[in-house]
This record gives sequence, C-alpha cells and structure tokens, in this order.
Amino acid sequence: MSAVGVLTNQTILIIEDDALIRENLEELLSEKYEVIACSGGRVGLEVALREKPDLVICDVTMAGVTGYNVLTEIRSNPATAKIPFIFLTALASKDDWRLGMELGADDYLTKPYTRKELFNAIAARLKRFD
Repeated sequence: MSAVGVLTNQTILIIEDDALIRENLEELLSEKYEVIACSGGRVGLEVALREKPDLVICDVTMAGVTGYNVLTEIRSNPATAKIPFIFLTALASKDDWRLGMELGADDYLTKPYTRKELFNAIAARLKRFD
C-alpha cells in the first residue's frame, strides 16, 4: 500500500445526515481508513447489516431512523452486535450521553470535536475490539 491514502484495511461506516459534516468526516477518515458514508439512519443501518464494518460513527438526531434506533438494531443483530459504535453528536447533556451509553454505544463524542479526540476514540475502540 502506498504512503498516501488508506493506511489500514479497516472500514468505518459514517452515518450522518448533514452533508457538510459527513463529507468532512469522510475526507478526514479516508486518510487512514476505508470509509463508507451514508446520509441517514435507514440506509446506514442497511449498510451496516450488509457490510459489517469494523466501526460505526453515527449522529443521534436524524429524521426518521435516529442514531438511537440504529444502535439498538445493530446491537440486537448477532452478526453486528459486537461492532464498535461511536456517537458523534451535538447532543451534549449528561442525559443524552447516559442514554447513548445505556443503549450500548462504545463512545460518545460531542460536536465540536478535535481531530485528535476523534482519532483517539477510533483507535481505542478498534484496539479494544481487535
């Protein structure tokens, strides 16, 4: 593999309905990982079940199928139940964080986040589930 582009063969699924945030995340993460980006919860859930990525990064507040719904479905399916799952959201209250963790999220990052926070969270989750 060349020094430019993907450094691992790990796949990260991004589920984010805001196009600008989704595109920025995709560009940032594609420096190191294979990335699949989806524009909403329903399609993201379908992709997660089909592709079984190494990690999911998901917004919480999306129309229709929310991030909470996505996480619940992923955790209830034996084929995807162990996939590391990180919420990346603007919901920053302690109650929001607790709900995400109680539903089975492995991490909960709030927007705005730093590049370092994001990459550290990803590395920690991938290492733990490797």
